[in-house]
Amino acid sequence: MKIGIVEDEQTLREHLANGLRAAGYSVELAADGEEGWYLVEEFDLDLVVIDLGLPKLSGVELISRIREKKITVPILVLTARSDWQDKVEALESGADDYVVKPFQLEEIVARANALMRRSVGLASPKIEHGPFVLDTVSQKVTVNDVEVELTSYEYKILEYLMLHSDQVISKTRLTDHIYEQDFERDSNVIEVFIGRLRKKIDPESIYKPIETLRGRGYRFLVQDSKESQALLDQ
Repeated sequence: MKIGIVEDEQTLREHLANGLRAAGYSVELAADGEEGWYLVEEFDLDLVVIDLGLPKLSGVELISRIREKKITVPILVLTARSDWQDKVEALESGADDYVVKPFQLEEIVARANALMRRSVGLASPKIEHGPFVLDTVSQKVTVNDVEVELTSYEYKILEYLMLHSDQVISKTRLTDHIYEQDFERDSNVIEVFIGRLRKKIDPESIYKPIETLRGRGYRFLVQDSKESQALLDQ
């Protein structure tokens, strides 16, 4: 999952970036409102964190521009404790939630997680499809209640596919969401990760949850419980 951070204070910007990367997110950074607008236009972000006190284009102006362009990316605002009027204005402009400075990184991660789940219609931190359960908080994956060990990138790919289940996700889109801008990308690596995932989460090829659509991408699709049980009983 990819998060944009728009914050003019370099120390705080890097602190946020390091914390979100440690939580498993890829991150793109901007130091002012105009750069922030570029991030939103250029990248298919899963969330954008915006400080209200930005140079060139204020946080509220940036939020208003994003919503005026019908961009539905979840927006988490950073604001000073005393600026309640700014909080109200930001929310009325289209922000989804806010965090008051000073804050703990754990709060940012928790709120970001909640906003991204909400954006795809999930109320619970656990994504469940048949026997496959992915906990976005603990970042654990279980199949039929048995935990499966995944690498960081395997987890990121599976999380994105499960969050967007039944959708066809291209290799380019997967690459954009798990790597950062300056990372040397190779879409063929996605095929390797997909192959490893299939072996780890479905070693007997019973469920076949990750479908390949030639020339289009991948889709996470699990049969309903009755069909799955019939396969197991054979």
